[in-house]
Amino acid sequence: MNWSMPRPVLQVVATGLVAACLGAFALGAITAPARSRLPGERLDGITGQVLEAQDATPLTDERIVGATQDKEELTPEEQAALDAVKKAKAEAAALAKAEAEKGAPAGPESAPVIAPPPPAVAAEAAPAPPPPKVEEPPF
Repeated sequence: MNWSMPRPVLQVVATGLVAACLGAFALGAITAPARSRLPGERLDGITGQVLEAQDATPLTDERIVGATQDKEELTPEEQAALDAVKKAKAEAAALAKAEAEKGAPAGPESAPVIAPPPPAVAAEAAPAPPPPKVEEPPF
């Protein structure tokens, strides 16, 4: 590298920076208190009274997942709607089973095959854009 100062001057500056760093560290270590206090500890070293939380509860699965929900009683209208849905599902399952026994395919196999549309005429297609120049970025 090309520096603007001669090498001996750079060495003197680097030595001064190292001395300043070591001096700052030494002063910080010397002036630091011998032992720090914990929360609730007094200056004379006597600990404070232990706090007792009255409403503290242990962390259990119920608090993590949530309370279990009791099944609520359904109104007669809601119960009738649920029964109708169950009955419709049962009828659909029975119909599908009967169709399967007859040999008719059920599901995606029974759907009619639709031919793809014919390809578009080449004359109607738009001409391809010219390739980008080498000097220009592609975006």
